[in-house]
Parts: sequence; structure tokens; C-alpha cells
Amino acid sequence: MIMEKSCTIQDVFERFYPSYEKRNSPPSHHRKTAYHIMNCKTGAFGVNISVCEDCGCISIHNNSCRSRCCPMCQEFPKEKWIDAQKENVLDAPYYHVVFTVPDELNSIIYSNQKLLYDALYHAASATLNELAKDAKYLGANIGYICILHTWGSAMNYHPHIHTIVLGGGLDDENNWKDTGGKFFLPYGVISKVFRGKYMDELKSLWNDSKLKFHGTAEKYQNSYHFKELFDKCYEKNWVTYCKETFNGAQSVINYLGKYTHRIAISNHRIKSMTDTTVTYVVKDYKNEGCWKEKTISGEEFIRRFMMHVPPKRFVRIRHYGLLSCRNKRKKITHCRNLLGCKKYISTLKNLNAVEMIKVLYNIDVCKCSSCGGNMVSPRKDKYSSSFRAHMRC
Repeated sequence: MIMEKSCTIQDVFERFYPSYEKRNSPPSHHRKTAYHIMNCKTGAFGVNISVCEDCGCISIHNNSCRSRCCPMCQEFPKEKWIDAQKENVLDAPYYHVVFTVPDELNSIIYSNQKLLYDALYHAASATLNELAKDAKYLGANIGYICILHTWGSAMNYHPHIHTIVLGGGLDDENNWKDTGGKFFLPYGVISKVFRGKYMDELKSLWNDSKLKFHGTAEKYQNSYHFKELFDKCYEKNWVTYCKETFNGAQSVINYLGKYTHRIAISNHRIKSMTDTTVTYVVKDYKNEGCWKEKTISGEEFIRRFMMHVPPKRFVRIRHYGLLSCRNKRKKITHCRNLLGCKKYISTLKNLNAVEMIKVLYNIDVCKCSSCGGNMVSPRKDKYSSSFRAHMRC
């Protein structure tokens, strides 16, 4: 048995995905994701070729797949997204609130991903809006960003919503109102209201016969078993908690990048691979969050990864309240004026890809790495037929 170290998720897919596909017949969007990961930066998506005008040095860059599930394609979109948010972040307190659901619902949620992921957003949004508008807690319209994650550290199925909440808002008279840096909503109340709203939407979908039941969820087609599950979930205390408090816009911007474009697992967590297994590191929350190695079969690794491929055209990052698209331009400007804080200007706005790379990574792709000359696209009339044939490959 040969053990390979320094392997990547792409290596794992190249070795184990073909056999996984034969055994499991994955849906089309899973197959597309696997194709993208296996062929990212291999030349399958085209190449960019440039030639130095001075020394003739040839530079060939393979195109990336741009899949939102590919570990090699997240850094650039993440930086662009974070930079765009700078104009909408206020120099005010922010809070990170996490909404989770009981494990008993996992099989039904996985069988109805689009419907029940949307229900998570609906319930979280309705909970925050209702409680924030209550004068007992804040009495204002707030703004927040919701981001869906479906994984735990071991790539187990664990759907939950990360919410970045602005710690204040506008009251009915459009005046700024906050609680002076203290989170304004009690966790116990958030949990109960969120539970009620999510279960209410789940029950409504059941009554309208919109739910599907596959695998371990098949038994819930029976109304008796579904009611039993429903009652069991209502009896449980749902976990809703606030992770961090932010002071200042820059800390919020930096923190956002940790969650917005994250995928189930990154390359640096893959430790080794054999002919049949993959070893990666997971966080052991039962042991003070220590990292430990976990070894599973290659096909099981693929199965776990594929559980977290979102439905086709599903929007994972959603803005609400003051931060929603229809409100943020006018109302965020009004909030900024009330708070007397400066506007953060985007450094990447209206820049092309070459200019963005230079700003973000201090790399000028238009300069030759050998002599510093200008790199240009090759012209057909200037280079030999053998070189043109090479460019078409």
C-alpha cells in the first residue's frame, strides 16, 4: 500500500470519484462539480498564453473552473466580495449569531434541500426581524447577512445558518438606536422563536404535500412517524448562540472572509492518501477543540464532500433589512450620517482582473518574470505554425 502525502482534494477526486460514480449514480449537479474539481487548472477550461515582447519568454496559465465548491477557486471571489462589502459596513458593533436545527431533522432536510434550506433563511430572518422590532429588546429595524453552511468539522451533515447582525438599527422615526455594545436579544428567546417558525414552515410544507422522503427519511411519509418527529423536535432545546462581538468595521470585514466562501474542507486539512483511504484533520469539540487525524475510505470521503454541494443556482449569501439590496444604498448612508462614521471605499471597484491581481497579490501578470518586459498575447502572423499548434492544445 502506497501512502501519498501533500495531496489535494483534486487528487482525491481523481483517484476515487470514478468508482464512487459507478456505485452511486450521483445527480447531474454533483457530476458537474466533480468534473470541475478534477479538471480545474489542468487546461480543460482553456489557457491564457502570453509572450514577452523583449525576450520571447512564453507564459502559459491554465484557467480555473470557477466552481463555488472547488477549493482552488475561492480566494479571488472571496476577496472581491469582501471588498464590495466595505461600502456597506458601519463603524458600529456587530454580532455573529448561529442558528442550528436538531440532528433528527437532517434526513428530511437533505431530501428537500432547496425547500428546507430556504426555510432556514426564512425562520432566521423572521426571528431576528420580529425580536429586533420589539421595543422590549431594541425597537428598531436592523440589518444582517445570512450564510448557509451544511457541514461539521468531519464533513458530517450539519445544516446551520451563520448570521452577521448589525448591533443597532433605525427606529420608526429613522433615528439610530442601539444598546451600547451589548447584544440585544436573549439566546433562549431566539431559540424558541426560531424553533417555532421553522417547525411551522415544515408543517406547512408537509400539509401541502411538498416534501419528498428518500433514504432514512422514507419512514416520515407516514403521518404517525412524522408527528412523532415533530413532537420530539418541539420538545428539544434548539441551539442558538452568539460567537463573537465585533467593534469597528475593519474587524467585521476581516471576519466575514472566514465564512462567506468557505467549502466543506480545504486542501491544507488533507494529510495523506492511500489506494483506499484518505486521512484528514478534524476538530474535536469534545476535547477543547483540539485537532486530530481521521481516516476514512476514499469513496466515503467523496460521499461526505458531495453532501455539501448546494442545489443548482442556490444563493448561499443573503442580505436582509438595512443591508438588503433595495435598502442599503439609501438607509446605510443615512445610518452612516447619524453615526458620524466614514465611508469605506472599495479598492477593487471598476478594476479588471489583471488590475485586481496586482492590488491583491502585488503580482503584475503583464510583466515578464524573466526580464520585466511587457507580456502580450501572441499574434498569428508573428509566430511559427508549430507554436500556433501548441497554443491550440
